[in-house]
Amino acid sequence: MTYTITDLANEFNITHRTLRFYEEKGLIEPERKGQTRLYSRRDRARLKLILRGRDLGLTLYEIRQILDLYQSGGSCEEQNRLAFSFFQKRLAAARAQRARVDHQIGQLEEACARFSGDAIVASRPRPAEQSLRTGTH
Repeated sequence: MTYTITDLANEFNITHRTLRFYEEKGLIEPERKGQTRLYSRRDRARLKLILRGRDLGLTLYEIRQILDLYQSGGSCEEQNRLAFSFFQKRLAAARAQRARVDHQIGQLEEACARFSGDAIVASRPRPAEQSLRTGTH
């Protein structure tokens, strides 16, 4: 079974350019018949793993390492161990980022509370801003 670039783009809701990018990076290797790319079941499976990895925040380098380990004959256990280590690293980074965002939200809420009395006055456009918005001078 083979798939065209349009088949995979539609199935995974990605652009043709995205598929060509992954091909340029050597992550997928469609068969070429003239200008037509024909993707195998293997390419489709690899694309699915690439997109899952991307959604989890893995870098293309990390995704390539996982895929290459499988291709080089590494065991599923080795592949899973490598993926697990990347997931743990990404999870720690996401938690740290969430802590920074939560802190920022708290500070913004405090600032909004302090300025809430001034918010009504500050939100009214000044005459110069009004003319820019309406196009009048």
